[in-house]
Amino acid sequence: MSGHEDVLARLADVLEARKQADPESSYVASLYAKGRDAILKKIGEEATETVMAGKDGDPDKVIYETADLWFHSLILLAEQGLRPEQVLAELARRFGISGHAEKASRGAGR
Repeated sequence: MSGHEDVLARLADVLEARKQADPESSYVASLYAKGRDAILKKIGEEATETVMAGKDGDPDKVIYETADLWFHSLILLAEQGLRPEQVLAELARRFGISGHAEKASRGAGR
């Protein structure tokens, strides 16, 4: 992993701290100030850009756009009082379970 193991936790700490930052001087604080819809819109934009990068087949663009998508997803988690460790725990729970079986176990509500 080359020393990147705790980057999500460290980034989550920074994003949490940005809730108290001046929206004029912090991009993340400005998204918080604009509200959840602005954060969701940004995630949608980044998801589209990630899809387009994948379609183009340029590995560097895929990495760059995926980083933007993850970053904005982490902002949403922080906005809702959630941590990336919770997402990692959910992924760990699913590990070794058939994707079809896991999806079926969620039922219609998830």
